[in-house]
Amino acid sequence: MAGVSREQIEQARRMTAIEYLLNYEAYDLKRCGRSEYALRSHDSFKINEETSKWHWKSRDIGGKSALDFLIHVRGEAFLDAVRQLCDEHPCFEPVLIPEKPKKVFALPDSAPDCDRAVSYLRGRGISLNVLAFCHEQGLFYEDLPYHNVVFVARDNVGTPRFACKRGTWGQDYKRDVEGSEKRFSCCIQPDGDSDTVAVYESIIDGMSHATLDEQDGLPWKDKYRLALGGIYAPDPSKVTSIRRPFKSPAALEQFLLDHPQIRRMEICTDNDFAGRYAAARIAEHYKEEYDVRLCLPVPEGFDYNDMAVARMEHKSRCMAVER
Repeated sequence: MAGVSREQIEQARRMTAIEYLLNYEAYDLKRCGRSEYALRSHDSFKINEETSKWHWKSRDIGGKSALDFLIHVRGEAFLDAVRQLCDEHPCFEPVLIPEKPKKVFALPDSAPDCDRAVSYLRGRGISLNVLAFCHEQGLFYEDLPYHNVVFVARDNVGTPRFACKRGTWGQDYKRDVEGSEKRFSCCIQPDGDSDTVAVYESIIDGMSHATLDEQDGLPWKDKYRLALGGIYAPDPSKVTSIRRPFKSPAALEQFLLDHPQIRRMEICTDNDFAGRYAAARIAEHYKEEYDVRLCLPVPEGFDYNDMAVARMEHKSRCMAVER
């Protein structure tokens, strides 16, 4: 190509976008996550500090190199961008961004009792019997000094590997404990052997479903109830006939690896677009290996905790009328 040599192009491509930004346009960066920045000039632009991969959501474009950044974000011509990266930095050496030390996982301090945690979960429609059963398994406790509910996930030898906190003071406080491993997720253990796992988006949904089964006179200690810790689904407005490769939830993959006796899978995700999309993909992925059943809550738009709360509120209204 006239104007620049192949060597200059290769030299320009060696600089990553994050190296360029940190060294020459740091004024335009604002941190928006543990390892993520946004641009002050473009809020929908995000770049990962560790991988240098960037995505400009409003334009639906992305890249990794400083050259791509200058061309697609700053609007520079290809030749000008190459010359800038070569001429201004002829002896460029990649800036070594020090690795962040991995957070050591440690459970928060425990309160002497679980009164506030139990009161919060009772307010979410979960029965005392289910709470006692889960507490005996060490599935949750109350922390200090904030009195959050802490849900704990353990590996197959009982070592805590993941924990998440939920506020009990009326605020919508949700946070994973630092150092948690996402591939381990909270699970209600059965009372005895079982070859069945029911999967939910959250552990509170699993506890709620167990409550509903108990209230309906159905077995509720007969299976594993696993929280997936969230699911992925595309924007409904952008769904096309082209299906993206499916990646099974890490928590489900780890669970199945640790429990080779599992033969049946009940998918109990939320009954909204994301939940139905995830349920269909999970069912399709595992249908050859397991007896898979879709067990989504009703009505549409509900999750199992919505159902438990609705039943609790209905009973309260009936009791008020009887008085």
